[in-house]
Amino acid sequence: MRTRHSKHLVRALSVAAAAAMVLAPATASYAAAPTGVHAADSSTPPSDKSDAKTLRIATSGFVDSFNPFTSIYLLPTNTLRYTYEFLVQNSQEDGSPTKGLADKWETSEGGKVWTFTLQDGLKWSDGEPITSDDVAFTYQSMIDDPALGVANGGLLANVDTIETPDEKTVVLNMKAPQAPNPGVEIPIVPKHVWEKIDSPAEHPNDKDVVGSGPFLLESYKANQFITLKANKDFWRGAPKIDRIQYIYYTNSDAQVQALRSGDVDMVTGLTATQFDALKDVEGIETHSGQGRRYSAISINVGLKTRDGQAYGNGNPALQDAAVRQAIRLGTDTDTLLDKVLGGYGVPATSFVPASYPKWTLPADDEVIMDFDPEAAKKKLDEAGWVAGADGIRAKDGKPLSLRLFVDSTSITEQSQAEYFVPWMKEIGIDVKVEATDTDTITAETTKGNYDMYFSGWSQGADPDYQLGINTCMNLPTGTDGSGGTSQDGWCDPEFDKLYEEQHTELDQDKRESIVREMLRMNYEATPQIATWYANGLEAYRSDRFEGFSLQPKNEGIIANQSGYWGYLTVAPVSDEAAAAADGPNVGLIVTGVVIGVLVIGGIVFVMMRRRNSADVE
Repeated sequence: MRTRHSKHLVRALSVAAAAAMVLAPATASYAAAPTGVHAADSSTPPSDKSDAKTLRIATSGFVDSFNPFTSIYLLPTNTLRYTYEFLVQNSQEDGSPTKGLADKWETSEGGKVWTFTLQDGLKWSDGEPITSDDVAFTYQSMIDDPALGVANGGLLANVDTIETPDEKTVVLNMKAPQAPNPGVEIPIVPKHVWEKIDSPAEHPNDKDVVGSGPFLLESYKANQFITLKANKDFWRGAPKIDRIQYIYYTNSDAQVQALRSGDVDMVTGLTATQFDALKDVEGIETHSGQGRRYSAISINVGLKTRDGQAYGNGNPALQDAAVRQAIRLGTDTDTLLDKVLGGYGVPATSFVPASYPKWTLPADDEVIMDFDPEAAKKKLDEAGWVAGADGIRAKDGKPLSLRLFVDSTSITEQSQAEYFVPWMKEIGIDVKVEATDTDTITAETTKGNYDMYFSGWSQGADPDYQLGINTCMNLPTGTDGSGGTSQDGWCDPEFDKLYEEQHTELDQDKRESIVREMLRMNYEATPQIATWYANGLEAYRSDRFEGFSLQPKNEGIIANQSGYWGYLTVAPVSDEAAAAADGPNVGLIVTGVVIGVLVIGGIVFVMMRRRNSADVE
């Protein structure tokens, strides 16, 4: 459950009904709230009538599973944050390590030995005690079975042996000194439950869930609803609401309409236009908070497997760093932030967000390249790309023509393309937009069949994981892109050396310096162009609920935190007021197909739209 990537690891929702319409311009609303339908299965669907202590959240997020060993998507991993406590939790204040299952911890032998002491009286939701054996079982399972290390195995790569001298003590003996706390970001599972599962890596974990967090998975129907119930025995105290229901909608405009009508109580991931439209609406509170996500244009640098086999059909021109740097110089990220995001965010410098100021690359760092089309043209000139009569450059008889994948359901990506395409033409690069569904983008980018696409990752408070997925050891092992988790398919042996240095550097100032040097190296190599650190734009029914908690505590976000603070303290305004303000529950949501044509700035996006999740971590 570390910083899951949003490399368009997205899947389309199943289709229960279809509709066709022609889309209006990008800023227009194009769908109404869907009709509720109930499922005919054994799972418990949302009730027809919501109650004052059920928080209903609109979503379109995809669920691969609720398996804490293997799940990598944002919605299920967020759910797992609420279901399973970590050994060490990320604090509400700033995400730094704080008490989780462990009451305290200490290091010895220069960071080679980490000793954790569990709290007294901890219990699983079935009443069984939580002991050091549960921690050891979780960690050792991930170390012994690569299939159980898919999500977080890299966090334990430095663990040599695990000792449990008593029920409250866990000792991690490391292969080398380690700076990042090894107790964070890994959901601890109950040994007495998981040791009885025959194929744990394939276990969906979507019923009869035994957990230790503030909420427990109660029922789930794929692409329709998720219901969590409060864990009254949570060690920090019982939540003030009884349930959280995630209810599926086919698109974000439908979610906004559902919030307005009272069919749901909260919507996240709003666009700037949607956010502004909800301001000053009676009974609705809007919130813009500093997020933990960066967005970028990912570039195919010439993908290779861990043993050096090339794969994919990326344009060879992009293997030249000068071409990639020219693209960076020709991209006006300030304008993208202003015109596409409405200014709700800050310009990005690297893949570590500004919400983590001690790690992020400063905006005034010497390597930062300002928007400069003339400098971009000069780089391309020096690289041998000559402009033709139509302005498009060519080399050895081959025009500099690149493909850009665009999610046909994302107005934000479509708007970025509207600006990006003419900017590239100005410096002599022809960009052809390929707007398609996210299933296709997922499949093709995984196989390396792309030139550029819009990407983004959500991150935890420590940069170790995100740095790690830029190392050569995390490249795929198969020519189909399988067997590894790489941010952009780029790696450099010198970067790898620095990674090992920062991983073992216990002096905080020295470690920060090493991390920034790594970010500079990646910036200059330009396997991606970081565009912005977007604010989390959220809205909720303030006439029904209050008391949401932010992370970071000052100017942070409610949803999609690197912890469970957002809904831990939320409470009904009052039973009577919440019931009076309540609208009909949507129940189960019909997903649909929308066929349309969108024309933006002369670029035609032909769309076969199946609603899917773009909120992957």
